[in-house]
Amino acid sequence: MEIDSSTLDHKAAYKLMIGSIIPRPIAWVSTLSTSGVANLAPISFFTSVGSTPPRVSLSIQSKSDRVTAKDTLSNIKATGEFVVNMATLPQIAALNNSAREFEPDEDEFEMVDLDKEASTMVSPPRVKGAPIAFECRVFQVFGSPDGLAGVVWGDVVNFHVRDDIYVNGRIDFGALAPVGRLAAEYTVVDNAFIPPLDNSVMKERTSRRMQRLDRHGEDYSPIDTDAWSSSGSVMGPWSSITTTDD
Repeated sequence: MEIDSSTLDHKAAYKLMIGSIIPRPIAWVSTLSTSGVANLAPISFFTSVGSTPPRVSLSIQSKSDRVTAKDTLSNIKATGEFVVNMATLPQIAALNNSAREFEPDEDEFEMVDLDKEASTMVSPPRVKGAPIAFECRVFQVFGSPDGLAGVVWGDVVNFHVRDDIYVNGRIDFGALAPVGRLAAEYTVVDNAFIPPLDNSVMKERTSRRMQRLDRHGEDYSPIDTDAWSSSGSVMGPWSSITTTDD
C-alpha cells in the first residue's frame, strides 16, 4: 500500500506514525508551573540528542482540543527546567493515569497518588521510586507556528541512578523492567540478545503474534475506542489498577 502523506489529516498521520515508530522510550516528565504546581506527563516522542553534553529531546503536542498547549510545554517554556523520570512496570498505572488532561492548578502527583522526591539542581521534583531520573535545563525550544506544540532540547545537569543498578559505570537494565510505548499501548522490555540468533529462535519469535499481557483479545486496539486521542492523552475511564512505589 502506498499512502501519500499530503492526503492525510492530523489524526490519520498520527496513527501511522505511532504504529510504525515502535517501541518508543517514554520520558515521564515532571515540571513546575510558575506558581509552584507540579505537573507530570508521559512523553513518548523522546530520545537522546547527544552525550557531550548529555542532551535529550522531547516532542510535545497540543492538548486534545487542538487549541491549548499542554502544561508540560507551558511550564518548560516558563521555567526552563524539567525532570525525565524512567518509566518502569511497577508504576505503569500511575504513568498511564498521568496522561490525562488535568487542570493547570491540579498537582498530577497528588491526582495519581505518587510521592515526590526533591531534585538536586533543578526545582521540579522527581518521581519517588523511579530508578533513574535526569534533571534537565532547557537548551533550546523549537516551537510550532501556533505555539501549541514544540520540540524541547534539554541538557542533563544531574543524574539520579538507584545504587543497585549502577554497575561499573553502566546501567544494569536487566533489573529494571523498563516500559515502552507501541501505538496506543505499552510494552515491557523483558529480553535481550546480540545477533546472530539461532534459526530456531528466529523462527519461533517471528512466526507468532506479540503476546498480550492484559485481558484483551489479540485484535484489540485502544485506537478503536473513545479512550484514545490523537493528542496522546488518555480520555477513557480511570484505571482501577492499584499503583505502588514498591
